[in-house]
Amino acid sequence: MPDKSDKIRDVILDSISEGVFTVDLDFRITSFNRAAEEITKIPRDKALGQQCKDILRADICEAGCALRQTIDTGKPIINKPVHIVDAAGNRRAISICTALLRDANGRVIGGVETFLDMTTVEELRKEIEASWRCEDILSQSHRMLELFKILPTIAESSSTVLIEGESGTGKELFARAIHSLSLRKDKPFVAVSCGAIPETLLESELFGYKAGAFTDAKKDKPGRFALAEGGTVFLDEIGDISPAVQVRLLRVLQERVYEPLGGIEPVKADVRIVAATNRDLSQLITEGKFRQDLFYRINVVKLKLPPLRERREDIPLLVEHFIARFNRLRNKAITGVTDEVLASLLAHDYPGNVRELENTIEHCFVLCPAGIIETRHLPPGFRTSVSADFSKEAGPTNLEQMEKILIADALRRNNGNRAAAARELGIHKSTLFRKIKALGMKAKQ
Repeated sequence: MPDKSDKIRDVILDSISEGVFTVDLDFRITSFNRAAEEITKIPRDKALGQQCKDILRADICEAGCALRQTIDTGKPIINKPVHIVDAAGNRRAISICTALLRDANGRVIGGVETFLDMTTVEELRKEIEASWRCEDILSQSHRMLELFKILPTIAESSSTVLIEGESGTGKELFARAIHSLSLRKDKPFVAVSCGAIPETLLESELFGYKAGAFTDAKKDKPGRFALAEGGTVFLDEIGDISPAVQVRLLRVLQERVYEPLGGIEPVKADVRIVAATNRDLSQLITEGKFRQDLFYRINVVKLKLPPLRERREDIPLLVEHFIARFNRLRNKAITGVTDEVLASLLAHDYPGNVRELENTIEHCFVLCPAGIIETRHLPPGFRTSVSADFSKEAGPTNLEQMEKILIADALRRNNGNRAAAARELGIHKSTLFRKIKALGMKAKQ
């Protein structure tokens, strides 16, 4: 029967808004306050005596138990974000703190964990995140947000669009967003990778052919333009198409008709064309490899996508997005990355851009069974230092050092121009000046 001190302890614990429970050295629950009942939806009498992993059902219970870590090392854990599954089967975000539990003689007899329900905070975060999203594109970069603002207006028009950007920057995502926001959204979106289709086949792939057009043409075959009727054709890597196909494509843009191979009657093309390239079309025109008149036809509205190395502020956001995506696909419960991993990800230049970052997180998912992604899970070649400029600094990686990386990169890209760097970072120039001074950074005047 509980003594008077136990009752007093329970009254005190029940007055706390945070969930609190204690465990013995076998990780069996010895106390469980009212807030813990409300968050987990499990009554105290059912929780007492049970192993904490069976009650909390947290994503770190099996591979990265915070209480076990504290009991093994003696070090507390502060504000660690995790997810639990309550008695109703709902996944809930919480923030936990752990500490050792000692008796009157100072002997360790177990551990104590407090946890705060972060569900409301996470819902607010998702609302804020919605302002950083345009269709399936996610960014908080100032340059990308400017593109987000004009995308609906571009989509509403019927003009041909040219999207420029390095491989992996999301050109097809932008093309799909234009289609989804347009009046053609209920019609097909057909993507064609011009560089992946052999030159001899590209023409028939685009425009189709009639039976008898060549030896193996036993029956009519519709091309991509026919399949996209009423919708949008996305021509990726348009700089790779041959001069012959360029001529036929020019006719589609000028007259809105085309002829299938072996056909004698022109076919109307009610499609919108969105083209993309990772090559310098102006240079190709100079070299005689791309028609100038075709360039003028496709370059009606141009979007230039910045590479990931020029919008590093998006990396934490994208990392969180990819972790959530792979958790769903792989049925895992990875909670995030360590500060050291995030610093390494921020310091990388990403020649493969967003696609490379996505592949990196997928690589980590293969090697990380559960819990949090650590440096050892990263692919070879990633730097473990926060930046070449700060690699000699002692102490653990923290938000201050990560902020240095973003500011240093923005200043480097803008040749030390602080006002331009501030615009790119989406902050006022006076805020940037204060940060540079507070962080002890040196920048060109």
